[in-house]
Amino acid sequence: MTAEPLPLSVLDLSPVPTGSRPSQALHETLELARTAEAAGYTRFWLAEHHNIPSVASSTPEVMIAAVAAATSRIRVGSGGIMLPNHSPLKVAETFRVLAGLHPERIDLGIGRAPGTDQRTALALRRSREALGADDFPEQYAELRAYAEGFPAGHPFEPISAQPDDVPLPPVWILGSSTYGGQAAAALGTGFAYAGHFGTLDPAGVIASYRENFQPSDHQAEPHVILALAAIVADTEERAQHLAQANALSMLRLRSGRPGPLPSPEEAAAYPWSDAERAAVEEWSGLVSVGTADQVAADLSRRARSAEADELIITTNIHNPAERRESFTRLASAWGLKPR
Repeated sequence: MTAEPLPLSVLDLSPVPTGSRPSQALHETLELARTAEAAGYTRFWLAEHHNIPSVASSTPEVMIAAVAAATSRIRVGSGGIMLPNHSPLKVAETFRVLAGLHPERIDLGIGRAPGTDQRTALALRRSREALGADDFPEQYAELRAYAEGFPAGHPFEPISAQPDDVPLPPVWILGSSTYGGQAAAALGTGFAYAGHFGTLDPAGVIASYRENFQPSDHQAEPHVILALAAIVADTEERAQHLAQANALSMLRLRSGRPGPLPSPEEAAAYPWSDAERAAVEEWSGLVSVGTADQVAADLSRRARSAEADELIITTNIHNPAERRESFTRLASAWGLKPR
């Protein structure tokens, strides 16, 4: 790796392994955050997902507070808050509180996807009209206005998100399609592309974002974080076993049979059909798998190809200690400086 590698960060979903309590996954997230900070990672972001048995990260704002309190230097943020699921006022209040408690350490990543199935999205948004609304730019403008002021005569002009002596944290718009990049460019925010599950070539989406970026009062230049999935082990064989378990989890989720994250032993014993193996083979390219040096080289290649400014990595491994070790090994191979 180069003497000054690209910043490397962690995207955590609080995965729930089979045979464990879902609430334990939350405590494992705190352990991973401490590990990531000590290893030299730049950011630790928490995702928002609902009604998925393999994921305990349903309220990233709560986890951000817990992770920031359990660490002292690493930036902590949302990857992301699904804005249409929430009141813009409540989001502005929540992240001003977080910024007040942990100055210069909070990131606000926002997206427009529900982070769940349509039935659960309806339960979150409370009406079919809200479920079908396409008003993300308006929601974003309202979010900012609670911190920066509404135009004169606006019905919400008297409302300000408290505490009002801190700004909103830096905003990143997330996306797995061209829309997220277009929105981030038009609104003048950072852009985080979900390369760990997005089906488009990240290079094209990111190039379009850069070309169309409109400077804002909050950000003068485009800045891109590319999210990728990685699994690192001490041997390539072990890494492939771990990856097979992750693939089985994705297969179950995408076929409407979600469950906790299976172990490598469960995946090895699973009766794979030819169609399932073909589907998994198609997705396998989204995950960098191998030893630390192999994965670091692959991630570096992907970052260069996409012209990303930073990488943020998500890793699903059944054993929490083995998952922490995956991040530690990657940090060392990447050239991060332990803190």
